Amino acid sequence: MTWSEMQPLLSQACWDTLYMVGWSALIAVVVGLPLGILLVLTDRGGLLQNAFANKVIGQIVNIVRSMPFLILMVALMGFTRWIVGTTIGREAAIVPLAIGAIPFFARLVETSVREVDGGLVEAVQSMGGNTWTVVRRVLVPESLPSLISATTTTIVAIIGYSAMAGTVGAGGLGDLAIRYGYQRFETTLMWIIVAVLAVVIAIIQFAGDSAARALHRRAGKGGEPFRFRLLGGFLPAGPVGAEATPAKTR
Repeated sequence: MTWSEMQPLLSQACWDTLYMVGWSALIAVVVGLPLGILLVLTDRGGLLQNAFANKVIGQIVNIVRSMPFLILMVALMGFTRWIVGTTIGREAAIVPLAIGAIPFFARLVETSVREVDGGLVEAVQSMGGNTWTVVRRVLVPESLPSLISATTTTIVAIIGYSAMAGTVGAGGLGDLAIRYGYQRFETTLMWIIVAVLAVVIAIIQFAGDSAARALHRRAGKGGEPFRFRLLGGFLPAGPVGAEATPAKTR
């Protein structure tokens, strides 16, 4: 196969892969972020402590995460057909890709949010902040660099899932590798696909790491004492838990 024959195939396959990965990652973040935060809030000592809800959510997450993606994809064929009307093509692949990525991302979010200093949560509560305020003003902003890293890891995992989805006609680079690289013994095309995937993953990883580092540096520029904007004012510059100073407005 010549390069002129490979080029249109590679272009379409790359676009299909980016399409599947982009939509799947978006759904995984939109659903997985609140799910991961809920796992923290409902855990023992959490703001919404509920052992039963935490156990149910945790078990569902664990069950989906424990299933190999190919098995999960086959198991969801009926659901996928009900959602998009078919089980073949890039639109159909988005359903199992997103469902497989949601619990993966949720656990990463849970780990990131647990790293937030509990003293900041107590300080916001002492100023009258409710659960939504704590989540919006403390948990998400303070864990944002880790959340970006978690998103990057999830996107890379979805790219791997999308390659496996090619085995059942989902389209994209995985499908191209199976149909031409494996079934037609086009070794050159196979290695080109491997190189393209490596470059795409490297770019995504670099962008995610750069964004996370930039946020770390931005947070570090404030130095000590730590100031956190809340309800139009600031937490005190002194030790967390100290009496709050009057709110300052800009």
